[in-house]
Amino acid sequence: MPSEVSKPYISETQTSELLERVFGLAVSRLSPLPSYDDQNFHAVVPGRGEFLVKVTNTEDSCNAELLEAQTRSMMYLQEQGLPVPTPLLTRDGDIMSLQSIDCGSGDCKYMVRVLTYLPGIPIAKIPSSPQILYEAGRSAATLDKVLQGFEHPSLQSLHRENFIWNLSNIPLLESYLDALGQEPTSKVVKEVIQQFRDKIQPNLGVFRKCINHGDFNDHNVLIEADARSPQRYRISGILDFGDMSYGYYVFEVAICIMYMMIESEEPLSVGGHVLAGYESVIPLNPEERDALFLLVLARFCQSLVMARHSVTLQPTNAEYLMITARTGWKHLLRLWEMGREAVEQLWFGTASSYQAAERP
Repeated sequence: MPSEVSKPYISETQTSELLERVFGLAVSRLSPLPSYDDQNFHAVVPGRGEFLVKVTNTEDSCNAELLEAQTRSMMYLQEQGLPVPTPLLTRDGDIMSLQSIDCGSGDCKYMVRVLTYLPGIPIAKIPSSPQILYEAGRSAATLDKVLQGFEHPSLQSLHRENFIWNLSNIPLLESYLDALGQEPTSKVVKEVIQQFRDKIQPNLGVFRKCINHGDFNDHNVLIEADARSPQRYRISGILDFGDMSYGYYVFEVAICIMYMMIESEEPLSVGGHVLAGYESVIPLNPEERDALFLLVLARFCQSLVMARHSVTLQPTNAEYLMITARTGWKHLLRLWEMGREAVEQLWFGTASSYQAAERP
């Protein structure tokens, strides 16, 4: 987990100079964007358009192969018709550039990329509907399916054995539980971790493997009105590939369900609509469906515990880091109280209703 020391704190003046020198961009406006452990800017360049400037934390900047895998994957997905950002090449024709920058405590090396800026608004910013949730699930599955056809030597770097954000590594959360103190919620988290050990880990071999986006959340998925049907929305952007790793199809849909619940006015019903969208492309097998409820709980625990831990490292970034926590603990505890059988009945019943009808 990157520490506060590894997160970039580059000034707008430094960033503007870098963009001109390395990418040949004369920026007229540069605005900071929220981020977890990197530093992002929205750049406006007269005559060229809008761009996302991504300055990667020092820890990940040391892993050029991983960043290449993420970036090459985005390029492949865009070629296959998916709405994802793609890199602007440097003056030297590279997809990224390692730069030595002084953020106030001496020079550190940061990998810098400039990506296309996509239209749309995050799902988190508007009231979600069954149609939006369905489209989110369908897009997540489409991304997973398309990536199965991608080959590149750098993809070996996506075998991230101890990556804290891979759902396979839920037991690693135990090292961060001190961040919860003596709160009653820690008991639920500990029980979810133990159930993961008992019920998920022994069955990983029956789950189908794939490359996961790994962070298909309501701030990383953009939507806009469908020109052909203004009452409907379409996915206009899929952002932030920094958590990519090898995982399983069921991990992706569980992550998507969890995050789409966060801002929903009807959070308990979200799972069925997302699942229906995902299964319209990739139907889950019985073992994967049996694991879905517990995996959603596990992702809630993962996000909430790591947010609390991260705030101790980056207290000035607390507002962004705690976005999920505003409603996340409430949703986790509600799911836990309802239990697997009741939640599955709701989710699977909703998903089944789509099979008897055309798209929503």
